Amino acid sequence: MAEKQKPLDFNILLDEINAEFPTYQALDIDGNVVNPDLVPDLSDEELVELMTRMVWSRVLDQRSTALNRQGRLGFFAPTAGQEASQLASQFAMDKEDYLLPGYRDVPQLVQHGLPLTEAFLWSRGHAAGNYYAEDLKALPPQIIIGAQYIQAAGVALGMKKRNKKNVVFTYTGDGGSSQGDFYEAINFAGAYKANGVFFIQNNGFAISTPREKQTAAKTLAQKAVAAGIPGIQVDGMDPLAVYTVSKKAREWAANGNGPVLIETLTYRYGPHTLSGDDPTRYRSKELDNEWQQKDPLVRFRKYLEAKGLWSEEKEEAVIEQTKEEIKTAIAEADRVPKQKVSDFLKNMFEVQPQAIKEQIAFYEAKESK
Repeated sequence: MAEKQKPLDFNILLDEINAEFPTYQALDIDGNVVNPDLVPDLSDEELVELMTRMVWSRVLDQRSTALNRQGRLGFFAPTAGQEASQLASQFAMDKEDYLLPGYRDVPQLVQHGLPLTEAFLWSRGHAAGNYYAEDLKALPPQIIIGAQYIQAAGVALGMKKRNKKNVVFTYTGDGGSSQGDFYEAINFAGAYKANGVFFIQNNGFAISTPREKQTAAKTLAQKAVAAGIPGIQVDGMDPLAVYTVSKKAREWAANGNGPVLIETLTYRYGPHTLSGDDPTRYRSKELDNEWQQKDPLVRFRKYLEAKGLWSEEKEEAVIEQTKEEIKTAIAEADRVPKQKVSDFLKNMFEVQPQAIKEQIAFYEAKESK
């Protein structure tokens, strides 16, 4: 006998789907454990290292903003507020895992092995910022919204076909989840059970467009349903929850089960980029204050202080060390020879056609004067 079907009620169908995607959280805003099952088995040294990286990222954001205002740095997408979403997830990666970042994901890229000097050169649009060392398993940040998802699906399938136990981590924002590339990538990766972990860093706005105006979906994690892959929403201001979910997703994908989609609920305190965006035109002070109360550094700091692992002195030492690292890296970037028009032309073709050769000769003659 055929199984009796439920009455046809679209509201019930929506309610059932939405109920399947709760927000996973380990720490509350005061650093208290609210879900012991999501507290990872990290050593004291590893917990301190994660906090160190998050503080480093906050300082990098502050100094990069200042350098941009001074005209010493080019394109920059602020990251303050997203430290747990970015660094706690990257902390779950293996050195041989591939990282395919978006333009806001420079902190993960540097922690994965890119020299900070090269990150600054990339920001300036210098070709030398894209010449990665052979042992760095990463691609340069993608500027096209969501395009890194398509690339990640291909790299993830390549790993599966070579029987690798490594995975691809890739990131986009809530706006990226509204792009066609997003759907094509998770569908392709799901169909082939490719080794990928796909992150949506939901910081509430696609530039100035609120997340609720982008889609009728109650969560972005539930978009995984259409691709037949697991989707999960996590408190993106909670480093322990982000790490645990990312680690388990990595293990799932590495073991041949296919990709996972992770939505991190987070917030960017600054503008979308420093290229003219003014968040005060589309965000209220009340909303900013609400998210400031959830600050990932404050939350994690309280947790570590309660365990006797962190102090104001330790944090100040990290801040000063990071400032010195940035000072050294920007000075190194300043010493790299400026690009010339002839260089751009040489980079266009491996085998240069006659017309390009003539242009190169023309500009080299001008540049030598």
